[in-house]
Order: sequence, then structure tokens, then C-alpha cells
Amino acid sequence: MILYNGLTKQELITKNYNHIYNHELAHKSAGGQFAGAISIERDANGIPVSGHVPIAMPVLDKNNPQKTIDHANIVIRAALAPSDPSGQDYKVAQSAQSIKMRAQAVKNEKTGKKLDLTA
Repeated sequence: MILYNGLTKQELITKNYNHIYNHELAHKSAGGQFAGAISIERDANGIPVSGHVPIAMPVLDKNNPQKTIDHANIVIRAALAPSDPSGQDYKVAQSAQSIKMRAQAVKNEKTGKKLDLTA
């Protein structure tokens, strides 16, 4: 019986799988309709080593910036949902935050123009 850090191979598979699955489930649950299926990758020994959940990133909609902002907020929450976000999770949140800021600027510009016209 080969031990991996004091665990049997099956114990390590179960431990890693559960940790990775729970991390990815947090993304999927928070991402709602924008999140895809959980995928878990294994190494050559069959031991789970990583996972991911694809998520639809927001696209700036200049005609409806609030829709973009709402979508970005969901992506940010999904990216940061696990108790132990990865570096990639932070990158996804940062990208969504950037899109959200652009949408907010468009929204503010539209609101400002409307206010100027009614003043």
C-alpha cells in the first residue's frame, strides 16, 4: 500500500475530490444561470488535482448598462464564493469588476445627459 502524505491513494482521491468539488460547487451555486458544469481534472495516478466551472463573462451593453452591472455582480460573487479563492478566481473577479466599472460609467453618462436635458 503506497501512502501519500500519510493517506492511502483512495483516501487522497476522496479528500482531494471533496475539497475541489466543494470549491467548484460554490462557484456554480453563486453563478446561477451564467455558470456551466463542474469539471475536475485528475493526474496520471487518478488523483484529483484541480477543477473549474466555466462562467459567461458580462459584455458591455451600452443600451442597458444596468444589465451589464447586474451580470458582473453575479460573476464577481461567483468568483469569490469559495472560502479559498484561487489566483484565477481573483483574476475573473477583477475582469468582471473592470467591465462593471465601464458599464457604470456609461450609466452615469446616460443619467447625466438625461438630467441635463430636463434641467
